[in-house]
Amino acid sequence: MALMPKRVKFRKFQRGRIHGNATKGNYVAFGEYGIQALSPGLITGRQLEAGRVAATHFLHREGKVYCRVFPHRSISAKPLETRMGKGKGEPDAWVARVKAGTVIYEIGGVSEDVARQALVRVVNKMPLRCRFVVRRHA
Repeated sequence: MALMPKRVKFRKFQRGRIHGNATKGNYVAFGEYGIQALSPGLITGRQLEAGRVAATHFLHREGKVYCRVFPHRSISAKPLETRMGKGKGEPDAWVARVKAGTVIYEIGGVSEDVARQALVRVVNKMPLRCRFVVRRHA
């Protein structure tokens, strides 16, 4: 089932723009390895779920996969072959707004090469350019 919030204050959001780099959620916090977005954009709940399934399927129940973003915003769309006007379309998908530098997924409990292979499969599902990052130990 696709990721979506249980309740929202407003059903429809204005589009807006995604400015700047991430200041929160820009480091590996829960696992040992992760993928970090290199460009800003929107990731749908379906894409997030596809990435999670790809990682857990590759890991064969070893380690743990952490998803660091959640789709809180709705994207509206008008039906196909509809004339202009008649108001804003109905909510079509739920998306997470991701700034450049945001860590999207993390993996812990496996070796680096296994984590890298699993996260490569996740990156193939993402609509953004991403890179592999390692946790900084104190």
